[in-house]
Amino acid sequence: MIKREGIIAVIGRPNVGKSTLVNAMVGEKVTIVSPKPQTTRERIYGIAQRGDTQLVFADTPGFHRSRNKLGEYMVKVVEDSVGDVDCVCLVVEPVANIGIQEESLIKRIGRMDVPAVLVINKADTVNPEELLPVIDIYSKAYNFDEIMPISAKNGQGVEELFKLLSKYAYEGQPLFPEDMITDQPERKLVAELIREKMLILLQREVPHGVAIEIESFKERDDGIIDISATIYCEKSSHKGIIIGKNGEMLRKIGSMARRDIEQLLGSKVYLQTWVKVKENWRDSGANLKTFGYVEE
Repeated sequence: MIKREGIIAVIGRPNVGKSTLVNAMVGEKVTIVSPKPQTTRERIYGIAQRGDTQLVFADTPGFHRSRNKLGEYMVKVVEDSVGDVDCVCLVVEPVANIGIQEESLIKRIGRMDVPAVLVINKADTVNPEELLPVIDIYSKAYNFDEIMPISAKNGQGVEELFKLLSKYAYEGQPLFPEDMITDQPERKLVAELIREKMLILLQREVPHGVAIEIESFKERDDGIIDISATIYCEKSSHKGIIIGKNGEMLRKIGSMARRDIEQLLGSKVYLQTWVKVKENWRDSGANLKTFGYVEE
């Protein structure tokens, strides 16, 4: 039975492994990952439980300079996510240099009355002695409550980090039911899995300009789930790239996504996808609301 709970904000520059860390904590894939920056667009709660403790990890977009209204929304999500939490995890790479994004986030943390833990991710990519100057430079920049090197990708230090963060939890009722692993509805998770495959397979700019809308989500009598999804992109040229020659790329995106969706839902899935152009949707407040990126 859960007796202690806490909310942990996971922040950092794009592509430092925040989503990988949250997935490792939860033990399930609740937020998409890719090698491309700005993969995460919204705050996603990953719910992890060990013994009598429930920690809710808020995975946030990477802190970056916004270039459109979607980017402004993503930056606001980061800023809002470090407000009402019990602890902040600043995730960085094992590099002995503090960038502009890290400086901004450290200043934000400094204005809060909340414990802060520095998580040096990807520690497996350097020799242990190379971590010392990283620890030194961040220790001088801010008085972190804890500093822990980990590798979220291979699980190194993940359980130790959970135990460390557990001391910032408080006695109380769980924030979420014990069988929940995320606050995201199935439709949103399905849409994100499709977008993840596009981030993996397509050219750099194309997938950043797409939004996925799940048009229908129905279960047949035999248990197969029919899903229809529309992929919106900003340019006709991008539509051609997404579809590919003779529809080959779109079929590949759908096939890869369907495998992960079936694993997520625990059922066979029939996935249909279409591609439509909606020019400059990332700069349209109305379109952002339609795709769920701006709260009403």
